[in-house]
Amino acid sequence: MSEGAASLRRLTAIAIADTDSYVKWGAALLDRAPAEWDRRMLVLDSPLRPSDAQLGAALAGTAFAAGPADGDADPVARPAGGAVGPHPAEVVGLAGFTRRIAELRPDVVLLTARGPAVKVLLRAALQARGVRPVFVTGLPGISIPATRRAIGYRTQCDLFVVHSRREVREFGLLAERMRLPQRFALATLPFLADRGPQDAGHSHSGGDVIFAAQAKVPVAREERLELLSWLAEAARRAPGRRVVVKVRGLPGEPQTHVERWSYPELLAELDPAPPANLVVAGGPMAEHLDGAAGLVTVSSTAVVEAVAAGVPSLVLDDFGVSDRLINSVFVGSGLLAGSRELVTGRFRHPDPAWLDDNYLHDPADADWAAQAAELVAARDAGMLPLRPQRFGAAGGPLRRAWDRKRALGSADRSLSGLLALGVGIPARGLLLIARELRARRTAAAAAAAAAAQSAGVAGGVPSSVSSSSQNPVGMPAAAAASPGSASTRSSE
Repeated sequence: MSEGAASLRRLTAIAIADTDSYVKWGAALLDRAPAEWDRRMLVLDSPLRPSDAQLGAALAGTAFAAGPADGDADPVARPAGGAVGPHPAEVVGLAGFTRRIAELRPDVVLLTARGPAVKVLLRAALQARGVRPVFVTGLPGISIPATRRAIGYRTQCDLFVVHSRREVREFGLLAERMRLPQRFALATLPFLADRGPQDAGHSHSGGDVIFAAQAKVPVAREERLELLSWLAEAARRAPGRRVVVKVRGLPGEPQTHVERWSYPELLAELDPAPPANLVVAGGPMAEHLDGAAGLVTVSSTAVVEAVAAGVPSLVLDDFGVSDRLINSVFVGSGLLAGSRELVTGRFRHPDPAWLDDNYLHDPADADWAAQAAELVAARDAGMLPLRPQRFGAAGGPLRRAWDRKRALGSADRSLSGLLALGVGIPARGLLLIARELRARRTAAAAAAAAAAQSAGVAGGVPSSVSSSSQNPVGMPAAAAASPGSASTRSSE
């Protein structure tokens, strides 16, 4: 069943994605669009383009599902992994993307890509002559906390798709604070669209235990080794079942996020050696969850998929609970637990009160397709002006060349890209150094202020009296604040 299909006229929609997780999300989201829409799936050719095996896993279960690749390296347009369906997925270069926009004249373009690539793809789409499409974008999974960068890269897009009521609220509030007129829409995580949370009594006690690995968290090598040691111990205690380290990509395959310490490589360093029933595997997560005894992760979206499938789960909190670990969204879910529960196999089901606000809402409440159709109508009526790019717009042609080189890497062979790289890398390094120095000064000033206040309290002088004594003209303390604190306040 498609999301928001009622009363929508036939539209043409194109989705383009650049990495494994974005291909999975973009293809599944487009596959869930109203059946009346003419839908095409494109994959951007770049060094981060998924391998044929990754494409097969990412496109599985959609109309763009892939088979064995033909090995053709045409950078303009070719079938992605021998895809089947009414419109097989295609791998395209940036120029090929612009040509497809000109040929198909889509009403809706889903820019399901990393933030830096979204900026470049939107510009490329605008180079095609004709009426511009409605631009839809978003993030492929758990997106709490809402971040300025996620919104800033996508300010020219007309609609921003997220996957929970909480995300709609938090992104909306952040956009208001940024003074951006961004419009947000609700979707169901595509692999959940045909399921509610299943019977909480689901159990395959002899099935696999699945660990959903992530490239970004935990980041430290020692922590990743410690996590593997817990999985190894869980495997030793249950020799009759497998403990599967489910990875997004095998060594050498590109991923959305850079993985410095991969689990397959770290396994060889475990001492004692891991048991034979601790294994590494790729492939679609849905296939691993079928018959699984439990799923464990630090903060992967796979835990939501497991909950929807009725598979008991754990979200490890041994490394803390924070926005940095992307697991703060699970506070109150009942899923947070320590490694002891993993080792002893005590998986659990979430608190039902947490579900509706966090990804497991009724699929009928998803409104992204209906909102996209409304925006198409507004465009047709001449009432949808293109928003300006508010962030990272300065720098003219050189900046645009830098953005393109950053998004496409070695797939961009232009002279302007090489020039931008030569100028941009040193400039970016200086900017990062300046930011670090500013952050250190701010931290030092805050520490000094705290120390001064503590000294005043320790001396028996209330802070308000201390402020007045240092303000001989009787000004309020706020008005007598230092220029540094005033500039800090105004910059928030």
